[in-house]
Amino acid sequence: MDDFLTALFDHGEPMEMDAGAYLFHAGDPVRFVHLVETGGVHLERTQISGQVMCFQRARPGDILAEASIYAEAYHCDAKVIEPARLRKLRVGRLMELLTADPETSTAWAAHLARTVQTTRLLAEIRGLKTVEQRLDAWIDHNGALPVKGHWQTVAQELAVTPEALYREIARRRSAR
Repeated sequence: MDDFLTALFDHGEPMEMDAGAYLFHAGDPVRFVHLVETGGVHLERTQISGQVMCFQRARPGDILAEASIYAEAYHCDAKVIEPARLRKLRVGRLMELLTADPETSTAWAAHLARTVQTTRLLAEIRGLKTVEQRLDAWIDHNGALPVKGHWQTVAQELAVTPEALYREIARRRSAR
């Protein structure tokens, strides 16, 4: 996590939430920005078909729905997927801190830019047709596959089932 985020969120208030709880819902007014310290939170939106789309998988060190600070209301639901410890910071206070310190403001802008870049990369990877192509692109960007206990997270990032990812990994091992 960037040092400037730690410094910013030192001004925030800690909170803990259980899996299955909602931090906010689509349409709720934006009052806080949240930093995930432990656990995981998904930004989700239910489509007309009933299918739930995940727009962000926030993990420790991630800011949840950071672009929402420039909106009146949230556009998604924030569902806690594993017990989480977060820090919440009032949007007004964040804006005061950014306005008061140009270096922090520049660091915030750089953070937002990196978030956009990562989101675009994941969209490109998810647009590839096969699990093999998606995994190749993911490894090309990240350097190597993480240890076995983290493969499910990779499957989520690739928008494939864990089983499909496990089959691809097994295929690669047997091809050696």
